[in-house]
Amino acid sequence: MVNSEKFAKRLQKILNHYDLSAATFADEIQVGRSSISHILSGRNKPSLDFVMKVVSSYPEVELHWLLNGKGDFPKQPEKSNEQSSEIDLFSPPTQTTSPISPKNTVNTRIKKIVLFYEDGTFEAFENK
Repeated sequence: MVNSEKFAKRLQKILNHYDLSAATFADEIQVGRSSISHILSGRNKPSLDFVMKVVSSYPEVELHWLLNGKGDFPKQPEKSNEQSSEIDLFSPPTQTTSPISPKNTVNTRIKKIVLFYEDGTFEAFENK
């Protein structure tokens, strides 16, 4: 069970971190303004829908931290041994061992990329 008082303090920490008013925060996560007020005052407990809207709208907020106070806020980046770099998906790979090339050949080109979103919509990008 979530401790409402401690949850309210963590929610206030999020508002302070992003320098947001309760009204602006409510608008950004698409909930009623009174919902934020009631949670911050301890009158109401947060619903699962409310918690998920916060976590999905603010990727720096860890679910476990928001619910239980365990973990970090803002979320610490995961340490990786690999360097992150942007890849031009429409250009042929420069190396034959490219991990994104399905056939590991220099002449392989991506024809189409389709992004499917959680709400059931999608976008398609074609290489012309």
